[in-house]
Amino acid sequence: MFDLDGTLTDNMAWHAEAFALFLKRHGLPELTMAMRERIDGKRNAEIFPILFERELTPEEISAYAEEKESAYREISRERLQPTAGAITLIECLSVRGIGVALATSAPQKNVEHTLNAIGLAGRIAVIARSDDVPRGKPFPDVFLHAARELGVAPERCLAFEDAPVGVAAARGAGMRCVAIATTFSAETLAAAEAPPDAVYPDFRGYLEGEGRWLVN
Repeated sequence: MFDLDGTLTDNMAWHAEAFALFLKRHGLPELTMAMRERIDGKRNAEIFPILFERELTPEEISAYAEEKESAYREISRERLQPTAGAITLIECLSVRGIGVALATSAPQKNVEHTLNAIGLAGRIAVIARSDDVPRGKPFPDVFLHAARELGVAPERCLAFEDAPVGVAAARGAGMRCVAIATTFSAETLAAAEAPPDAVYPDFRGYLEGEGRWLVN
């Protein structure tokens, strides 16, 4: 089970660039890493009230989200690549008949844009988005929804995440969780309140380590 942004693709720099444009336009402070730890992995309905430090109407959230996400899609166009080893891992899982799901906070347009760009469109059986469940990450709802759609008990699932918020969601769902240290350092991930079971720099590291049985 995979998160998308920062996990299957190392794209958080493009999100950060889009946020920087958005924040400057609205006269808001620049993002710090401490703020990134709070918001990375959350859905837009939670992110924008944090940034503006006030309650927002659904209409405001929708407008702000489209403004920022359309900027991300434009900035990241023709720049997205799968994280090293991601395609190999998914191909190995497919060969072995192991179900694959996406559990993401990304909006639908971003999911389509990103999966198309990294060559994974149509290759993931289940796509679960936080907008489809009552609560976003760090609550476990999207991971539990993905497991139900796969027809697999959560405790038999392995989740891949890149952010502390996402790791907390996967662990809260009762899943083992491997962190990919693209967005946050291995030290930051290991020191989180809900740390992952393991941390690798990318999926090659996982396939060379505990996942080597998949390729042998």
